[in-house]
Order: sequence, then C-alpha cells, then structure tokens
Amino acid sequence: MCGICGQISFCRNLEDYREYFYNMQNRLISRGPDQHGEFISPEAVLMHRRLAVIDIERGRQPMTYAVSGKTYTICYNGELYNTLEIRNRLESRGYNFFSHSDTEVVLKAYCEFKEKCVDLFNGIFAFGIWEHEEKRLFLARDRMGVKPLFYSECESGIVFASEIKALLEHPEIKSEMDIDSLSEIMLIGPGRTPGCGVFRGIKEIRPAEYAYCTRDGILLHKYWNVTAYEHTDSFEQTVEKVRFLVTDSIKRQLVSDVPLATFLSGGLDSSLISSVANEEFKKKGEVLNTFSVDYTDNDKYFKKSKFQPDSDPEFIRIMSEYLGGNHHWVIIDTAELTSALFDAVDARDLPGMSDVDSSMLLLCKAIKEDATVALSGECADEIFGGYPWYRDKTIRMTDGFPWAQSTDYRFSFLKKEFQEQIKPHDYVYSRYIGTVKEAPKRNIMNETDSRMAEMMKLNLDWFMQTLLDRKDRMSMYSSLEVRVPFCDYRIVEYLYNIPWEIKDYNNYEKGLLRQAMRGYLPDEVLWRKKSPYPKTHNPNYKKAVSDLLTEIINDESSPLLDFVRKDELEKLILTDKSQPWYGQLMTTPQTIAYFVQFNYWLKKYNVRFV
Repeated sequence: MCGICGQISFCRNLEDYREYFYNMQNRLISRGPDQHGEFISPEAVLMHRRLAVIDIERGRQPMTYAVSGKTYTICYNGELYNTLEIRNRLESRGYNFFSHSDTEVVLKAYCEFKEKCVDLFNGIFAFGIWEHEEKRLFLARDRMGVKPLFYSECESGIVFASEIKALLEHPEIKSEMDIDSLSEIMLIGPGRTPGCGVFRGIKEIRPAEYAYCTRDGILLHKYWNVTAYEHTDSFEQTVEKVRFLVTDSIKRQLVSDVPLATFLSGGLDSSLISSVANEEFKKKGEVLNTFSVDYTDNDKYFKKSKFQPDSDPEFIRIMSEYLGGNHHWVIIDTAELTSALFDAVDARDLPGMSDVDSSMLLLCKAIKEDATVALSGECADEIFGGYPWYRDKTIRMTDGFPWAQSTDYRFSFLKKEFQEQIKPHDYVYSRYIGTVKEAPKRNIMNETDSRMAEMMKLNLDWFMQTLLDRKDRMSMYSSLEVRVPFCDYRIVEYLYNIPWEIKDYNNYEKGLLRQAMRGYLPDEVLWRKKSPYPKTHNPNYKKAVSDLLTEIINDESSPLLDFVRKDELEKLILTDKSQPWYGQLMTTPQTIAYFVQFNYWLKKYNVRFV
C-alpha cells in the first residue's frame, strides 16, 4: 500500500515549487517507507511513497506509459484482486507488460477504457492519472471507500493527497475550522459527513467516485451504487453463493510477495477469514500468523453486558488450537493505551474513536514486526446485519442514526456562543434523511425489508466509513497494509437484496453467514453471540483519561475551552453513568478521551477558527 499526493495548475509553473511537494510527500512516509518517486512538470505534479507488496523491483511509481500518441502518468495506492483477469483482457487487445504489478494494469486499463476502467476493478484503491496531451487529471476511489483520497481547490489549482496532513503542507491550504467543522466534531464525530474533510476547504473523493480535474475545475461522478432487484435464489442457492463469495474474496486477498497475517478476535468474522487463510497456507506448506489484542487485568475487571456477553480470550484460544498456526497475543496496559491516544490523532488527522483507535494502532504496530500485510474482519456486521440496531425492532424503527442517538447530550457541551449558531437536530437529521432517501428500493417491498435497505445504506455510507478510516490510518501509521475481504463489492451487491428473513436465519444474528460457512469453524465459535471490538475494562483507564482532561480544564490556555463548557467537562469526569457518545463503542471513558484528543488536535495542528 502507498501514499500519493500532487497538484495540477494552469496559472503557475509547479516546477518552481518543488519544496512544497517534497514536504507533502514526506508527510506520507509511513504509508510508503520502501520507495519514493516523483513526476514534476509545469502543470502537474504526482508524488508517491511506496509500501512494496507486489513485484517489489518493477512496481515503482509514478509510472508513465505512452500509446497511440498519448502519454499517461499514474500514482496509485491500492491492491487489485482481479489483476490477472484484467491483464489477460488487455493482452488480448495488444498490450504488453513488463511487470507483475497491479499499478501497470491500472494504468493500461485507463489508457484503453478511460473512466470506464473503474468498472472492471475488484480491489481497494485511490489513484491519480495525468493525461499529458489532454492536460487533465483523473482521480478515482474504490467502491467501498477502503483507501482514502482528499483534495482541496486552491487559487493555484487542485491539490490532492492520501491524508489530510499532506494537504496541510501546501502553503495555500490552511489549518482552519469553521462552524460546520465544529458541528462535525461535536455532533457527528468520530464519523464524518461523506465528502467532508472537517478542516475548512478540505474535501474527499467519496467512495465509488471518480473526478476529472481540468482548468475549469473538478467534475465528480459516482460510478457505482448498490441496486435494488428481487432476490429469486432459493435459500439453498443463497447459502451456496454466500459461501462462494466470502471464500473467493478471502482467497483473492491472500496474494502477496511479503509476509501476510490475520487478525483474530475469536469472533465470527476474523475467525472465518483466519480459517480460510489457514487452509490456503497449509496447501503451500506454510504456517499462518494470527494476532489478538487484550488488556492488562481485563480478565479481572470484565463484566458481562447485553452488548458484550463474554470476553474474547476463551474463544481466541479455541481458534488458535483449531488452526494450529502461530498465534501472537498483544497485551496493552493502561499507560500505553492512554499515551497512544495522541499518536492516533496524528494518524487520523482528527479526533477519533479514542482508545478504540489507539488500541488498534498499537496492535498494528505489533503485527508489523512479523508481517507487512494483514487481513481483518471489518464490515461483515454492516453487510450481514450483525449490529443490535438491525435486530432490535425498537432501535431499527427509530428515526435517525441508530449509533448516534445523543445529539442533545453532545450539544450540551458547546459554549453558548456556538450553540446559538448551530441547529443540532437539523444538522444531524438532514444528513440522516438524505442518505435514507438515496437507498435504492424495489417497487414492492414489505416494511421490514424496506427499512433494512435504508439501514444498510446508512451503515455503508456512515458507520462503515468510520471503521474503515480507523483501520486504514491506524495500520498505515506503522506501514501495515490491512485488507478487508468482507468489503468485496460483489458481496455487498448480493447481500443488499437478500430478504431479512433469510439474512436473519433462525432468528440469529448473521444467521445466513453462519449457515453458509459451516465446516470452517468449531461450533462454539461459529455460533458465538456477537461481541464488539475489545475494550479495556480496567478502571485505571477512566482515571488516566480523567486526569488528562483535568489538566486541560485547569489550564486556561487550553484551546478546548474556547469551544467546550468547562462545567460540563467537570461533570463528565465525575459521572458514573455510562452515556453513549457513538454507539456502544464509545461511552463515558471514551468520551472523556475524545475531548482529550480534541484539545490535542487543536494544539498540534494549530487549528484556527474562522
């Protein structure tokens, strides 16, 4: 995986501003520590940092190719999982290849098919291609939004980058926030409105979008969406197809010229990926490395709840014995977890999911010692309907984002002068209803399936994007490429139209997936009740983050206090109530940590309110 950045301009000679572009490139070094490359011309700059995974010697970038009197240069971040099929198609049209890299396939697919090339790709990607003679830049992002791509329209042209930190190295892009930025952080965060970069003037290419950038500006186009059609497969056919799609996606994503591992939480999704991967490794006589996270004294302080009925270690041990591979435990203590809150902001460029982010960052750092690529179980819950808000009828039918029913609570922290400028429910609800209205539906649907279409669209466009942001930034901070097999768009297209009664087979969460994957897991893991991403239950963590927030409160120069009420922060520290901020992933300890991250972000990025 890699980092990309660059600019096009028709009013300045970009060759005179090399220093700015090298600064941008250097800010992406963790995304690509192995190699760097540059294309610099008067009107276009493409910069690249490479994490070499496939064809290490011949996959260098930027890559240039000329055909039929036209010249094209690409900078690319991603992995294609159907490279061979596309390559064969291009070879049949007369193209020759000098490497085995997917970069060359993407470049030549664009030469042949222009913007229609993205319809061919099964993978995770964000890339830019400069057409020398046409003098236009093509930008594109994968269907599911696994790989990031931000941009800003400046006086001198259009600037783009994999991460916000690189954009901020450009002299025309300021570290500024406005009232909408504040609304995003306080009412939507750690999520983001699709297309919004939170910083004033920074936007993102949305999932399944491409853009043409010319002297006239940027023109965006959505090239893919889920579509509604009647599901006519029998239950048996559905089970068989789900089994094929899931196993095929996992197997495709095992291709790598560098060491590959899997995450293993003991839950259904990561266990399935590890089992399929392990089977493929054994065929080659290789041993799979699996990794799990836990926290110091979690066994001592863990308490069962509706959302977390049991802890992970017991099931991780069952799976590691079942696989017979090489299992690694990553045990995090409170001091590490708290300290990494700040690294997590550096990685995300925004306040994030507090310790849900920082623990992932530390886990990825540990995995990187043994592997460069890892497979993870993200997004199965969004696609197969595993979350409580799919299955609890009351939550399901409640108007609004099901993971963010806390607008009044969030709003109460804002100082009065900002409260007077924001209509909180209008801000949040307009985003919710806009997405709901975009959910494709058939003409005739029962109430449950109609609502499930809306719920899946909400999850794909919002909750899943927050988790993909987290996984990409926390992993790439340590130069670890993480792949997410459940994000294969073929799975999403098929599952979108399967009736709820089939998805919820036997009235069991992700019952269809469990039935389809019988034989890949021990029964106690296959039918284990869903358990969320593991958090620390050690009370020392709440004390640690409370101490940090107390220091901020007691320092009158803390930038957080310019926006947030001091008395409400003091009440937050003292409360024993478990108040959700962002679903069950973020309750009171994480909310405290979120404000610590918000203050750090304001200081570290020297954010100015305008």
